[in-house]
Amino acid sequence: MMEAGEHLQHKLQGRLRFLRRFRRTAVGAFTSDNRVTLFQNGGEFLPALLDACEAATRFVVLEFYIIRDDHVGRQLAEVLGRIVDHGVRVLLLYDYVGSFDTPAVYFRSLERLGISCAVFNPPSVRRGLFWFDRRDHRKIAVIDGEYAFICGMNIGDEYAGFGENPQRWRDLGIGVCGPAVAVLHRLFLENWSEAGGGPTGCAGEVVEPRPCGDAGVMIVSGGPHQRRSFIHASFRLAITGATTSVKILNPYFVPGVRVLRALLRAARRGVKVKLILPSISDVPLVKLVSRSYLSPLLRAGVEVYERQGTVLHAKLMFIDDHWAIIGSANLDARSLHRNYEVNTTVDSPTFARQVMEMFDRDLLQSRRVTLLEHEGRGRLLRLLEFILSPLCRFL
Repeated sequence: MMEAGEHLQHKLQGRLRFLRRFRRTAVGAFTSDNRVTLFQNGGEFLPALLDACEAATRFVVLEFYIIRDDHVGRQLAEVLGRIVDHGVRVLLLYDYVGSFDTPAVYFRSLERLGISCAVFNPPSVRRGLFWFDRRDHRKIAVIDGEYAFICGMNIGDEYAGFGENPQRWRDLGIGVCGPAVAVLHRLFLENWSEAGGGPTGCAGEVVEPRPCGDAGVMIVSGGPHQRRSFIHASFRLAITGATTSVKILNPYFVPGVRVLRALLRAARRGVKVKLILPSISDVPLVKLVSRSYLSPLLRAGVEVYERQGTVLHAKLMFIDDHWAIIGSANLDARSLHRNYEVNTTVDSPTFARQVMEMFDRDLLQSRRVTLLEHEGRGRLLRLLEFILSPLCRFL
């Protein structure tokens, strides 16, 4: 019994050291006394988002990379139109590149309803082709300054299911109540201003929400304006701080040398590393390039799995079955260094148990990749990986 108690105390001390180290890096804003809700798929997340918007009394602000003119997009438009009629201020920020396929008439119809829309980074002749490389990949919604949503999914039909088939992807998100909401609200207002959005009205008033739970939440934002990538630093720090396990669920695994090295070092010091990647990808080129990173990981004992049955779009890093990092950032060069991104690191035993159970269910839906199988892939695939690997910086 004494050994078990000492082991538990050691784990708790390790978690406290990790949290202090994470906060000292100043890569994010830490708040305590939050309540965090896990939405384990889009079928849970999007209805909750729409319901929260419907219940708003003062304002709703939304920031999404992609907003589609499909069933889900029209549902959102209907809800926002109704609440504007009741005096709720609505600000909608979307990315030009991400929403390129969405007809302009969709956003004009929103504006006619009284919704203020702003587009992030439209084409610029002055900046030439460089404008194309700058994107707002965040997914944030803040309701009345009291509740917030953060996720990796966009507004579109493919994100709205339960991960049951290739037309309804595997994704996830979280809801937050408490002081962390103000941090997310400020981040939205920064990009709203950056995009040249119009008057904010009451939506520009940031208030500090009351404590409403026991979860610690660190918000880490990233963007090309930073001298060093806070998103990249937080991922590496999380892996470096792991003492027992690192579990990763990510759709676009092109991590670069430093994150790869951190994973290898973790595995070599006895940390159990499990990585779930997509078997079906919406960007096949990324899947092909990511294969070039797997050989050293498999040789080091990292367990690599491929999620079956649908497109994997969820983004999760889970450290020591305790720290959960969830947000918009992928493990690729674009998210780590060039996109505007936002992640949350959640410190909550209750939340961690839910994440652990969710990850285990994803493992049951996944097939393990062996070193023998990976090393036996054909010469053509290896050649394509070699030829395309220089493109990883742009993926």
